[in-house]
Amino acid sequence: MISRISHNLFDVMTFPLYFWIGFLIFLFTVIALDLGILDRKPKILSFKQASTLSGIWVLTASVFGTMIYYYAGRDKALEFFTGYVVELSLSMDNIFVFIMIFAYFKVPTLYQHRILFWGILGAIVMRLIMILGGVYLFSQFQWIFYVFGIILIISGIKIFFTDISSQEVTSVSNGLIRFLKRFVRVSDELDGHKFFSIRDNKVYATPLFVCLLLIEKADLIFAIDSIPAILAITQDTFIVFTSNMFAILGLRSLYFMLSSILDRFKYLKYGISMILIFIGIKMLSMMNGHHIPIEYSLLFILSVLFSSIALSFVFTRRYEK
Repeated sequence: MISRISHNLFDVMTFPLYFWIGFLIFLFTVIALDLGILDRKPKILSFKQASTLSGIWVLTASVFGTMIYYYAGRDKALEFFTGYVVELSLSMDNIFVFIMIFAYFKVPTLYQHRILFWGILGAIVMRLIMILGGVYLFSQFQWIFYVFGIILIISGIKIFFTDISSQEVTSVSNGLIRFLKRFVRVSDELDGHKFFSIRDNKVYATPLFVCLLLIEKADLIFAIDSIPAILAITQDTFIVFTSNMFAILGLRSLYFMLSSILDRFKYLKYGISMILIFIGIKMLSMMNGHHIPIEYSLLFILSVLFSSIALSFVFTRRYEK
């Protein structure tokens, strides 16, 4: 069982090279389009615009999953969709942190779009490195499956019982600012949408740059759960990479869609907690020769996710009344 897992993990050519090249071209085209055209001026995405963009990203991911179905079959397509749903649900947890970071630094909504773009660009590079590193480690040291299975279960339990507080954000922010001041001057004032400003022939990092670093740090922390979670779903490197990228590419529009109504998602964290615990158990059972079919995994994850969202809307609406 372990040797088969090891072989699959490091088999990056499950899909032919032209699949990798085609997806990378798509990825770089989207980034270049966003950077060269859509990100020239600061903008505020309305709820309608953000919802439309989020729908387009979900549709694009669905089309891609259908392509996988016709090329590689039902099981590979289910792996992609399950991985995508897991990454998307964990991304929602990211949004809670982003909102608190923006609130702490009093970043105007007009400039949040730019910070999220560069944050997501950094996250793409960081996830690629972590995926390749994770695949290599998992293929060389099978006992890491046990370690990360336990980590996912502990993370799920921690999310269930704790909330990220503004005090934690304040503490992390102050620590980062103190560290950053060793290398560059840090300004307390915004300078438009700039990350750095020049005053009296001196370069200052603006609060937007500090905010960007915090968002990158938050994504790094979430990736520690995210990468093992997707590797518990599938050991196909191409599917791990593409499902991650589609979730990250749609994160910014998802943020603007949910940021104004996120207080309605009161029980979402419990759903995310249960998903992480389930994936941790799945990872441990897989190493002991007990395989949970991918269709059951997808059904459980979707049921928990939609149930937690539905319960959130029902109970918050009753509370408002």
